[in-house]
Amino acid sequence: MKENSLVRSDRPVRIWLWVGIGMIIVQVLLGGITRLTGSGLSITEWNVVTGTFPPLSESEWLVEFDKYKATPQYVLLNSDFTLGEFKYIFFWEWFHRFWARLIGVVFLIPFLVFLFQRRFTKEMVRPMMILFLLGALQGAVGWIMVASGLTGEAIYVKPTRLALHFLFALGLFAYTCWFAIDLTVGRKNIIADKNVPRLTIGLIALLVIQLGFGALMAGHKAATAAPTWPDINGAMTPEAMWRSEWGILNFLENKIFIHFVHRNLAYLILIGVIILSVRLYQLKNQSSLLARTWWLSLFIVTLQVVLGIASVLLSLQIVPRTWGAFEWAAQLHQLVAMFLLMSLVGVGYLVRGR
Repeated sequence: MKENSLVRSDRPVRIWLWVGIGMIIVQVLLGGITRLTGSGLSITEWNVVTGTFPPLSESEWLVEFDKYKATPQYVLLNSDFTLGEFKYIFFWEWFHRFWARLIGVVFLIPFLVFLFQRRFTKEMVRPMMILFLLGALQGAVGWIMVASGLTGEAIYVKPTRLALHFLFALGLFAYTCWFAIDLTVGRKNIIADKNVPRLTIGLIALLVIQLGFGALMAGHKAATAAPTWPDINGAMTPEAMWRSEWGILNFLENKIFIHFVHRNLAYLILIGVIILSVRLYQLKNQSSLLARTWWLSLFIVTLQVVLGIASVLLSLQIVPRTWGAFEWAAQLHQLVAMFLLMSLVGVGYLVRGR
């Protein structure tokens, strides 16, 4: 009876984790919309409670607009903004923050209920607490990122802090995926192989670096710096990617260098996933789940490369304050990156060294 009760108790926890994963995906996409619409600096304060609701009267809107008028972004870039245009960018930043709060509520309340109901095993409590701490840390990093664009002559947030914010979100996402997969797939489906786990860990490490450079691309709005493919402004290794006067900052500030690393890491990851998929195909008879999913990472990474190329080529069509083909390609590029990370986490769970 006790065993059957434990089996029944897994289902609501499993649903809760997958709902959380879906909400994190939405949150990352909202972050992408916020970035692409230039909305990230529209709210100049971080009010955890009172900031839950947007302005509800015309006078409140004017107060918020006046606060925005004091930012470098307004003074240097958007001084012709109307109140209606401000409301548009305010909405996306507010919704991004509201969704983050909602994730916290959706995590915390069921967590306390499940804890009271003793649905968690002892092994599950500590990882769940880590998930909560990661989520709280992500909110703090988000405000640090926004604050970087509210002083001096900054018209956007610092790309390095944007990258950090994005990578923390992906860390939370991957950590949640692991436990959701654990409850959904079950350890009875794990198979052993000596080489696949090493390759998977290496690919995840490369993907994390790649996603960091992708965030730098976004933060620097670097797509238009080299809107060509397969070359980078006419060369495979352009001279402009080395600027000695920047020193170590060349890795973080030089748009051409960021292009070079981001593109070539994509090719390296593609080759790695092809090798991984061949090995998974050879192992597919050992697991019915692997037999159905061995090709998934290969399909996703191929789609990701295509979307990356499309984003670069479509960057010439960017029209300020307009959502067009480039913005759609960039958003899909970000979404598919998360699915690629999820698929590799799944492989890492399913195929172990022992």
